[in-house]
Amino acid sequence: MALEAKNFDHLLGKTKLTDKQLQAHFTLYQGYVKKLNEILERLGKADRSTANYSFSEYSELKRREPVAYNGTVLHELYFEGLAPAGKTQPDAAVKKMLAESYGSMEKWVEDMKAAGMSAHGWALTVFDPLSKKLVTDLVHSEHHAGLFANSRIVVAMDVWEHAYAIDYGIKKPDYIAAFFENLNWDAVNARVRALQAAVAA
Repeated sequence: MALEAKNFDHLLGKTKLTDKQLQAHFTLYQGYVKKLNEILERLGKADRSTANYSFSEYSELKRREPVAYNGTVLHELYFEGLAPAGKTQPDAAVKKMLAESYGSMEKWVEDMKAAGMSAHGWALTVFDPLSKKLVTDLVHSEHHAGLFANSRIVVAMDVWEHAYAIDYGIKKPDYIAAFFENLNWDAVNARVRALQAAVAA
């Protein structure tokens, strides 16, 4: 069964990103969903007997699958993580985890902003099962390059130019500041509760 792109039109007119910027970004996200469906369909028919490192249809499809898959999932986490400015707040559990992991919420924001300025790609706050803390993960150049294995994503900030260029041009710091103003803490709170439940199980 084909995957369907989620509808995020509820964000239109509600954040510091214009409708033009968001709609262009929605289209790009929908393209990843389309490509993921195409890859999965072709993988179902690909000849596995010819698989090898140099080239085969199956091998190339498997190599590109994480790009379309992560491009789909990361964009959904990103859009779900946006809300009108000031409408949501971090709960006590999130504040505590951020303080224990980074020293303070302010230091977490500082670290995420630094990661966001460091490369094209994604700045992620993830739960690291090894340290049992939240850490910053910088995914760069492709949607799967640098993604920590076995981590749970709590915040996903898209820092590719397509996420902000229409509205902010080359003023990336202004976009990042706007992202934090529009962070959907209800979504973050729910993700933290889910990972805490998983860790406790």
